[in-house]
Amino acid sequence: MKRTARDILQEKGGQLVTISSEATVYQAVKIMTQNRVGSIVVVDEGRIVGIWTERDLTYRVIDDAFNPKTELIGQSMTRALISANVDDQAFQLYDKFLGRRIRHLLIEEHGDYVGILSVGDVMRANLQQRAEEYKDLNEMVSLEYYQNWKVQHDGALR
Repeated sequence: MKRTARDILQEKGGQLVTISSEATVYQAVKIMTQNRVGSIVVVDEGRIVGIWTERDLTYRVIDDAFNPKTELIGQSMTRALISANVDDQAFQLYDKFLGRRIRHLLIEEHGDYVGILSVGDVMRANLQQRAEEYKDLNEMVSLEYYQNWKVQHDGALR
């Protein structure tokens, strides 16, 4: 079975972790840590306006003037949102992560964001899918399968 973004979101569970663009970096990191996520979706008046990730923190922390307790998320969030459709297959999602060099991807359905996937979520889904395919192939090429095939096709074992 080819896994889609919808399948991965259902397996993962959870909701979008959000924060206001007027919140501080410190507040964002605290929420992200509590929720064990590497990104947080930034909202203003109920509308998604950006995303802030652990990578954004990495880039800001090297600035001597950076203070996580005073810097607002809106100052360093990513505004150009990259998303994928809920029906995109896992390998398509993985291509988007690699091609765009991102680690978090918003998932949309009918123009609304319904979740977010990390590269790890998609990698796990791809590995599970491959494991299932290998299991099926292994069953196909087993000795028992071959012997049953021979009986069906020439009526006798040799």
